[in-house]
Amino acid sequence: MEIDRLRLAQFGNLELLAKQVVEGFITGLHKSPFHGFSVEFAEHRLYNRGESTRHIDWKLYGRTEKMFTKKYEEETNLRCQLVLDISSSMYFPKDGVSKLEFCTYAAASLIELMRRQRDAVGLSMFHESLEVHTAAKSSIAHHRYLYAELEKQFHAYDERNKRDTRATHVLHDIAELTHKRSLIIIFSDFLDDPERIDALFQGLQHLRHNKHEVILFHVFDKSKEFDFDLENRPYNLVDMETGEKISVQPAEIKKQYTEGIQRYFKEIELRCANFRIDFMPAPISEGYHKILLEFLIKRQKMN
Repeated sequence: MEIDRLRLAQFGNLELLAKQVVEGFITGLHKSPFHGFSVEFAEHRLYNRGESTRHIDWKLYGRTEKMFTKKYEEETNLRCQLVLDISSSMYFPKDGVSKLEFCTYAAASLIELMRRQRDAVGLSMFHESLEVHTAAKSSIAHHRYLYAELEKQFHAYDERNKRDTRATHVLHDIAELTHKRSLIIIFSDFLDDPERIDALFQGLQHLRHNKHEVILFHVFDKSKEFDFDLENRPYNLVDMETGEKISVQPAEIKKQYTEGIQRYFKEIELRCANFRIDFMPAPISEGYHKILLEFLIKRQKMN
């Protein structure tokens, strides 16, 4: 389920593209074994003469020649907080779709899906500190504000302004700021110092202690970051967050590197299982179908 990046550049309308992604997802969902998932929370009743015509379903009228009004649930069904890592490493790779671009489209698509579900959604974005945080709301004006914030961060990268990943303190802040039980969805590459893994899970445990459900989407470039699939020639690698440089010959370190990174993320996955946190790999080469489906599965379990 790909988004045409050139169309975004042409129209600059993240909301429009998110709607297209969700429409395609729902169409595919209805044709799949998961067709039982509800993607609308409206029911219909016969229109009574004298009522406002604002909520008449004219499409249904066109099919049945009878007037029905849409009746919506008064209260929000679910509260969800989207948490995006906007540290410098998320702008990798520079050629093609970056990790942050993938997360931006995925988050926008989730906002659209939650709008259809009449769920409340908030947005948090972080690097060393919490850059943006909004409470979860379900109004159209709020949704458009979230789209605007996503687009702003999407164009905010400056190579001269290095932004480190410091998820630990941020997770504690989000736990304190999110007062009602929510589904917390975190998008990050989790490329942090392995020695800070205990502190990371203290922050995640704080979220779970406050009764929040948590999904971690591990966003990564599989060919470069996991498989270390580089030509066998000298490279000068630059840390996007610290600016530190190192010269390498890929063939000499590939085995050690791939084993080390797989071991690190396996440790994260095992710890997530212990804390009853969903850990979901999200390679940027794949589409958004898995992310949207995982949200619906988690949402159904919480109802």
